[in-house]
Amino acid sequence: MPIYEYICPSCNARFERRRSFSEAGEDVMCPKCQAPARKLFSSFAALSKSEGGEVSSIMGDACSTCPATSCDTCNIGG
Repeated sequence: MPIYEYICPSCNARFERRRSFSEAGEDVMCPKCQAPARKLFSSFAALSKSEGGEVSSIMGDACSTCPATSCDTCNIGG
């Protein structure tokens, strides 16, 4: 079952829900204030580590929003 990310426009809370594909379009209420939440577009980064220990992105520009200047400084791959 996929995990969807949501944000509440009323209280700005961010949360996740595991939902089936058939439930994906149904309304979700914020767990903090019970207001209707909005589904976010989720992205992910996939990293690879070579035998020599070098970390690199295997998703092309998936890390384009990362402020690091190289994958060597990324704490995700560490």
